[in-house]
Amino acid sequence: MKDIATVSRTNEILDKYNLKAKKKFGQNFLIDANTVEKIAKNACDKDHITIEIGPGIGSLTQKLAKYSKEVISYEIDSSLIPVLKETLGDLDNVTVIEEDFLNTDLGKASYHDEEIVVAANLPYYITTPILFKLFESDLKIKCISVMVQKEVADRFKASVNSKDYNALSVIVQHSYDVSILMNISKNVFNPKPNVDSAVIVFKPKTKKYVKDEKEFYEMVKMAFTQRRKTLFNNLKEHFDNEKIKKMYETLGLKDSIRAQEIDLDTFIRIYEVLYED
Repeated sequence: MKDIATVSRTNEILDKYNLKAKKKFGQNFLIDANTVEKIAKNACDKDHITIEIGPGIGSLTQKLAKYSKEVISYEIDSSLIPVLKETLGDLDNVTVIEEDFLNTDLGKASYHDEEIVVAANLPYYITTPILFKLFESDLKIKCISVMVQKEVADRFKASVNSKDYNALSVIVQHSYDVSILMNISKNVFNPKPNVDSAVIVFKPKTKKYVKDEKEFYEMVKMAFTQRRKTLFNNLKEHFDNEKIKKMYETLGLKDSIRAQEIDLDTFIRIYEVLYED
């Protein structure tokens, strides 16, 4: 079975099906087999099901199947389904689901009770919602490996008071150990994007710092609702004013403080006060 992630094979497939990458889906097809091999080898193992989001024409899927017990891929673009039936047709451990992953009821997924890994090549516009969906799910995730724009990857390790520091930064740093597997040149894509990418790996931390992670995530997102607003003004839409005032007094926070000025430890303490029994 020929590698899909080559210039010649990709062009052959695109020409055969008269396909062009669709901007509305953020499509860019990988055309470097070595890059795809490395991502797949590090993303999964033979003991786990791999969930892939956005297989495209199957470049990464082909390699994920090599290293996984089973691959379940979600593809939103209906025009790519017949392509995937051809390119992945010889692989008996791959299932392609034509569905927007964001609309998937993960609680009813066939793999819900199994330990899984996740792999994806995520376009910029969908990165945050996809990751939030995974983080907030109760899936048994061993590892998440996603390819994103390099500037997006940098946000996951952003420090307090930096321009990239946001709700996702806080949530990731609370619940996951984060590392960058590799940087990827824009030259290994067809069409070539404007920026380089990176593969970032998330592994769940074993220690839990809050009693209910979903509640904590929601509170952090509330705090960052509007960056220019103070923490108080963002939280007052969701909590009783007296409770917020008590939290300010207990933690000695200044009235003008904004979410981007608050570190992870302080967010945990804010949560403990606001959600105390």
